[in-house]
Amino acid sequence: MSNPAPSRSTSADVVVVGGGIAGSTLALLLARGGLSVTVLEHQRVYADRVRGEFLAQWGVEIAQRLGVFEPLAQAGGSVPRWGVNYDELVPPSIAEEHRIDLASLLPGVPGVLCLHHPVACETLNQLAAAAGARVVRGVDGAAVVPGARPQVSYRLDGETAEVSCRLVVGADGRNSLVRQQAGIALHQAELTNVIAGLLVEGAEDWPQDTFALGVEGDCMFLAFPQGGDRVRLYLAITPEQRDRFGGPEGVARFMETFRLEAMPKGAGLANAKPIGPCATLGGEDTWTETPYAEGVVLIGDAAGYNGPIIGQGLSLALRDAELVSQALLGQTAWAPDMFAGYAEDRLERMRRVRFAAEMHATLFCSFTPEAIRRRGAFHMGLASGQDRRLQWIAAAPLLGPYNLPPQAFEPSFRDEILRLGSSEEQHLQAAAAAE
Repeated sequence: MSNPAPSRSTSADVVVVGGGIAGSTLALLLARGGLSVTVLEHQRVYADRVRGEFLAQWGVEIAQRLGVFEPLAQAGGSVPRWGVNYDELVPPSIAEEHRIDLASLLPGVPGVLCLHHPVACETLNQLAAAAGARVVRGVDGAAVVPGARPQVSYRLDGETAEVSCRLVVGADGRNSLVRQQAGIALHQAELTNVIAGLLVEGAEDWPQDTFALGVEGDCMFLAFPQGGDRVRLYLAITPEQRDRFGGPEGVARFMETFRLEAMPKGAGLANAKPIGPCATLGGEDTWTETPYAEGVVLIGDAAGYNGPIIGQGLSLALRDAELVSQALLGQTAWAPDMFAGYAEDRLERMRRVRFAAEMHATLFCSFTPEAIRRRGAFHMGLASGQDRRLQWIAAAPLLGPYNLPPQAFEPSFRDEILRLGSSEEQHLQAAAAAE
């Protein structure tokens, strides 16, 4: 994709710093709405960042509303209909018998979307350009001066350029310079896990209509089909194991971990060919109390991110783009407080997905004897149907923060889950009282 002809000084209604999922989607929506938009993206070619390849069903629902689901799916995405929860405590045949029919969870949503992150970014970026956004790739050193009439300067091919605008959108990722330059504080929860990822091909035996997760030994494992014979693999481990898949033999150790008794098809994954980097990512959760300042608003990871253990990043990014575009296109007089509704939604949304991620880390990425007893009691309770609330835990990453009862995200529910395995009788009594 070629850049526009260089110019030392230009103007736009909105400058979006960062042309990833969040930034490109917002640029597309604003350009469709008639605003002049400039997108500044550092990468000339999008790189494999070993994350951002799972769009949960609540995110698919948003993508459908925004008109980007079909282009993403047609770009090579896989839309699995089935989800399987494996566990060393449960025979594989039983896990597969109780697979989740994703098409039955949300009306009109066929499943989740799995797509290689560079392909998704390129697709959305090109859609934004086709809608009229000015897209500049290969940018270095974007510097923002916030205020009533913000300014952005950057370097491209050794030349310095400037853009004046009405608003700067920080969509520049976890280490956002826009966030720092706007003086917006980032808060961080305690780290409970890290997650390593690797893309493989040659996994002919893996059903492309199915994604899976599970637990065996001291790992939580995940497998997401990518179309054809490709599968993205992840292993969630405890923080003290951060270096487990590093070094010259790290890829081999990663692959061998997928020779699983809990998931028989794991052997085919272990025999597949690695075709991307093997990287271990932090599982920390971050958020901003107020993701905007005068002349600046943050979206996507720049505004705070959910730990990757439940794969909410893409869905959160699309919701951010939706809400910010509605705020901007809904009025002509722009002021910082027009983002108050977005900030309120985002703060509670991030709290709920953080809660869900912590629940999953507690149940499926903790490997002490107590944790194993708790996990076994969870599976027994889920199978018995005596406490239907246990379904909330499995459903939360799929249905997101809006489609479950508020009680699914409350500390009292978490406290009951933490007692699983140590006081099963008391738990069942509490469950019966809650009915």
